[in-house]
Amino acid sequence: MLEKNKNIPEIMAPAGNWSCLTAAAQAGAGSVYFGVGELNMRAHAAHNFKKEDLPRIVEFCNKHNMHSYLTVNTIFYNQDLQELKELLFLAKEAGVSAVIASDMAAILEARSLGLEVHISTQLNVSNIQALTFYAQYAQVIVLARELTLAQIAEIAAQVRERNITGPSGARVKLELFCHGALCMAVSGKCYLSLHEYNQSANRGACYQICRRSYTVQDNETGAQLVVDNKYIMSPRDLCTVAFLDQIIEAGIDVLKIEGRARSAEYVKTTTTVYKQAVQAVVDGSFTPERAKAWEERLRTVFNRGFWGGYYLGEKLGKWSHRYGNQATEKKTYVAKVVNYYAKIGVAELKTEAVPLHRGDRIMIIGPATGVLEDTIREIHIRSEAEDADDKTALKAHTAPQGAVCTIPVKERVRRGDKLYRIEEAL
Repeated sequence: MLEKNKNIPEIMAPAGNWSCLTAAAQAGAGSVYFGVGELNMRAHAAHNFKKEDLPRIVEFCNKHNMHSYLTVNTIFYNQDLQELKELLFLAKEAGVSAVIASDMAAILEARSLGLEVHISTQLNVSNIQALTFYAQYAQVIVLARELTLAQIAEIAAQVRERNITGPSGARVKLELFCHGALCMAVSGKCYLSLHEYNQSANRGACYQICRRSYTVQDNETGAQLVVDNKYIMSPRDLCTVAFLDQIIEAGIDVLKIEGRARSAEYVKTTTTVYKQAVQAVVDGSFTPERAKAWEERLRTVFNRGFWGGYYLGEKLGKWSHRYGNQATEKKTYVAKVVNYYAKIGVAELKTEAVPLHRGDRIMIIGPATGVLEDTIREIHIRSEAEDADDKTALKAHTAPQGAVCTIPVKERVRRGDKLYRIEEAL
């Protein structure tokens, strides 16, 4: 059970679009982080929000008791400064909780507007002296991913002993990545995309060159170097749920889940799992058996295989053994929602890609729906002219491709939502 003087960590979820934002709220995230336009580290990989979305994002987050964190965590050039100023001004006007930054231009501009600043992982804060320096600007500081838990615990203890405070006068909070993609470069400062495509990963244009397989060859002799794994630049994804109790004991205030380029079901699953795990640490029910079950659940969504990072003192990284996603489950697009009848809790669907079967595990995803997981209990096939209340609609085992059908759903869905079938990945 967590000691009384220990903080219960905030779980920060990624939000690359409205569906992910809604999924984070459904899972009970304490905060979300998101990008607007091009001034963030996922400008190339994620469908970022627009400037005009800011007031609505903040309103949504406030409604669901989540903090809203805007990422402006790239390196900025002179030509970016005016756009940066305009974005931060709009963030202040909208009431964004804080901005996540690494470039001093963004940090100083945010502070001049009275915006709370959180230091990004790109600054690689690895010791108490660096932390003390940045504390004059920032209320939350992400610690370097290369630190061990022993090093983290020492920094956390010194922060408390010295009562190192941020601009608000409150003690600085420590943030840590608990789950998601890891980069081969120190704190993400990679130059491969710049070298190959003249597109800087440090300005949000990572092409993930490290995730590919390569052949190492001696150009003079033609001899090829044999290595034990051809994906030697592609680390497995970070997964800390098995030792989350140790992370919390070390004194971390915020647990950050990587994944602004990931799907809504990834956001919902990872946030749900880590929230449950934190609660288990708090109430004393955290066990290795439960941690193993949580890890298996995390394997159902996007991952490149798991390892615990450097937190437990490992000297070498663990590398992916094949390209891309290794999730144990996959989703197949089936149909779109064309109507919803609230009085009877029925969704009307148009099957477009593949047939839909009674007994299928499904997931309905949409901007306002988030992620709804269910099992098909009944299918009624009818013509589009028939009324949803028509009891003469034919009950069927399968709705073939191109059919209009209705199914009962346990929660409200919206027109335009997409329905997927969930299956084991082969």
